[in-house]
Amino acid sequence: MASVKDIYKFDELTWPEVNEAVEMGKIPIIPTGAVEQHGHHLPLKVDHLCANAVATEGARLKPEYSLVLPPVSYGYVHHVMDFPGSLNIHYEHFIQYLLDICKSLAYHGFKKMILVNGHGSNHNLVEMVARRTIVETDASCAFCSWWQLLKVDPDFDKEWRESVFPGGCSHAGELETSMLLYLSPESVRKDKIKSEIARTNKRGSKFVWTDLFSRGPVGIIEWTSQYTDSGVMGEAEKATAEKGKIVFEEASKNLAQFVEEYYHQKIESPTQKQAQEPTFPLSFTSQ
Repeated sequence: MASVKDIYKFDELTWPEVNEAVEMGKIPIIPTGAVEQHGHHLPLKVDHLCANAVATEGARLKPEYSLVLPPVSYGYVHHVMDFPGSLNIHYEHFIQYLLDICKSLAYHGFKKMILVNGHGSNHNLVEMVARRTIVETDASCAFCSWWQLLKVDPDFDKEWRESVFPGGCSHAGELETSMLLYLSPESVRKDKIKSEIARTNKRGSKFVWTDLFSRGPVGIIEWTSQYTDSGVMGEAEKATAEKGKIVFEEASKNLAQFVEEYYHQKIESPTQKQAQEPTFPLSFTSQ
């Protein structure tokens, strides 16, 4: 049997081995995603599959520093409920569920953890969970959406991206379709791949526009059917398995590098700056 140093999947540990992992300072990685529509050509599993794949590969590359948890596969997709198959989790339930996982990890002794998200509308919620983990426990918590890991090298997009910016890499567009063509080609309905630029971008506003890698200074969150007929937002027809391999390896490599950096990072302790000791507890830090 492999040693704890070599095991990178959290749920393959026994409870005594969890104690060893805590002693080693291993960093849990929690993937989050969603079950929601991704056009006519991609399955409902895209978001949790991609986040889990990147998180798992990142942990595999640095098993001595990390452990990947089973993914939180359901997310906040309320505005996508106009498309069949989308399964919505109330945002407060999502936050509390994920926070409970983080608090459990902190209770057992893990003092650093990383949330790797795969669904756009989860992102702000994941950030809130990271913030609350930090203020409601004695642990540190980092977070990102997996595609943000592709921006470590600002020139990396030149190696793969051909779609228009902004809008070519949004929901079920060039990036996500490429990832599925690489990670799960049997699940892609290749004969139904069709591009559609979201009306959000076609309107030509300098204020409201969107892409996975950036957005305009003003946001408007609409029902999905208000800005796309097919459920696609991007140039899916420019996707290839080769691009999927390139971006998967880049995101996983950069996550692994961050894991090692975070492992060695000193987390400073907070200090009270009040001249007098507060006379009642800060109740909202211990909910």
